[in-house]
Amino acid sequence: MNIAEVKVSYTTNNTEKFRVTNSKTSYDVLLACWNKNTLELQEEFKVLLLNRNNQVLGIYPLSKGGTASSIVDIKLLFSVALKCNAHGIILAHNHPSGNLTPSEADKRLTNKIIEASKILDIVILDHLIVTKSDFLSFADNGLM
Repeated sequence: MNIAEVKVSYTTNNTEKFRVTNSKTSYDVLLACWNKNTLELQEEFKVLLLNRNNQVLGIYPLSKGGTASSIVDIKLLFSVALKCNAHGIILAHNHPSGNLTPSEADKRLTNKIIEASKILDIVILDHLIVTKSDFLSFADNGLM
């Protein structure tokens, strides 16, 4: 019987680490990596991955959906976070409608991810709803 060995590696190309200090800097980092042409067309869910010092390790585009929703696979979200050795995560998705009000589904998903993160000792720092001109922070608004 021939069974393959599993190999784990970690590398980063970031020579300069950008530090996230608040929800506005998170928004700025995320918006810079968002396709402005689809921001008001299609819902997307992204994950901002941070080290223990809240320095950006990278952004992972977790999913793209339709005009009103996007599927989030929590197992995939945490597999990426673990592979990156992330200490903290900032969740983000856009509302193509431009409405910054979180839906009940947004709140349930955030709480589900927070509960799962406790077992893995990964901190969910915030969840942002992003539009071209503004954002809503779950953390700043007491929704976490």
